[in-house]
Amino acid sequence: MRVLFYHTGRSWTGSSRAFTVAARGLQERGEQVTVVCRTDTPAEQAFARDGIEVVSLPISDAVSRDAWRLRTVLKEKFTEVVFVHTEPEQLVVSSAMRMAERGGVIRRVPAGGRIVDGRGWKWASRRARVRPLFSTAMDLQRANLPDALIAPLGVDVARIEDNRDASRALLGIEPETQLIVCVADRTTKPRVTTALRTLALLAERHPDLRLALVGSGDDDDTHMHAAALGVTPLVRFLGERDDMAAVVGAADVGWVAADGDDGAFACLDFMAARVPVIAERSPLLSHYVPDGISGVLLPPAAPSDTAATVANFLADNNQRAAMGKAGRTRVARDFPESAMIEGFLAAATAAGDRAGWTAR
Repeated sequence: MRVLFYHTGRSWTGSSRAFTVAARGLQERGEQVTVVCRTDTPAEQAFARDGIEVVSLPISDAVSRDAWRLRTVLKEKFTEVVFVHTEPEQLVVSSAMRMAERGGVIRRVPAGGRIVDGRGWKWASRRARVRPLFSTAMDLQRANLPDALIAPLGVDVARIEDNRDASRALLGIEPETQLIVCVADRTTKPRVTTALRTLALLAERHPDLRLALVGSGDDDDTHMHAAALGVTPLVRFLGERDDMAAVVGAADVGWVAADGDDGAFACLDFMAARVPVIAERSPLLSHYVPDGISGVLLPPAAPSDTAATVANFLADNNQRAAMGKAGRTRVARDFPESAMIEGFLAAATAAGDRAGWTAR
């Protein structure tokens, strides 16, 4: 089967990672895989480092122009199935497939997300048959869309070894530092604010406590907020990274402030690294982190209440160790990377059935 992943994002995100894992997994199973992405971006570099064939295009964000460029790639690669994430990507791919007279489309929905069954979805679906792909049974059931499929997110625990000293050395973190690694994104600013205010409240009584912020939530507003709270010297701003295994391995506690694929992968990465998780309770994060077993799920609360909970959590080394062990066991049992790859493979097989392609 000839499969293409169409990725137009400029940044490296959890959704980018999902495509990387799937592309690598399908390639290892003998499928012909290509990734098409925007030229000169972190995503392009990360895909290439993983040994995946990459075709970079000057994405213009104009449907007709981008579809014409992609049509050439589809014909050259004899592509049968294309995976996309967003509605604009779906519009481009569906148009390109119509012109190339081939293929089916899989619209992967980020964890916890949903498809808006609007004009764009309907128009693109008339150009080429599109099948939705969800990450959880909860998302699948809520969508109630025909032909929907599922590929649960997963990680390979063997790739995330318990190597705390090496991870800390990589990040320049002292061995005695009590480190909270917070994974954040742009859409969950209030959660990042809670983490920073919690740090400010605990700093005086916990002089070795530090916070590392990683992800797209590390922006100018966050820097300004940290400065206003007087905690800038206590925060490491790591930005967007594609080496999350090294980052999470340095943590004593993982704080998940992100949502969607970023939040879901953060939960799985922390648990796989035997790091207990703190997160604000939500349907998505509750799906991955069982409260009181592999982490603590906080209700939306005042920072002072959160700080008290976190302080008690930091003081109980035995509880954190037990939660870390339980988390790794849960990931290995319930969220293996192999199940995710099999889900993508099943989706590609279904979409590659020529009998289901939109009539030309």
